[in-house]
Amino acid sequence: MCQVFISADPALYTCRARSVRLHGVATSIRLENLFWQVLEEIAARDGMSVPQLCARLHDELLAERGSVDNFASFLRVCCGRYLALQLSGGIPQDRSIPIRSLNPGRVLATEHARSVTHPCPRQAA
Repeated sequence: MCQVFISADPALYTCRARSVRLHGVATSIRLENLFWQVLEEIAARDGMSVPQLCARLHDELLAERGSVDNFASFLRVCCGRYLALQLSGGIPQDRSIPIRSLNPGRVLATEHARSVTHPCPRQAA
């Protein structure tokens, strides 16, 4: 099993910092290259650059939650959810279909359906 994971190209888990402007303030975000690649794909689907996507996600998260804690971790989770939602059928794998054109309720319903049919195993006591 481990060979599947340890054979990954080391470039994928090399960290890289990128500068983005959030609320007019230049800030640096440090992520592994794999996450930057996924963010590039997400951004491209809606005709945005990665800095534009990051600013939009930051603004919408701030509006929804009132604060933004650990934005880099939030971006990693966004990437994981994007890939999981593709597997569940909530987000089409056809990259020409913009994410903004999707019905959020339907997309999230596939995530919920997957968690019901594949619940997380319980930890051994």
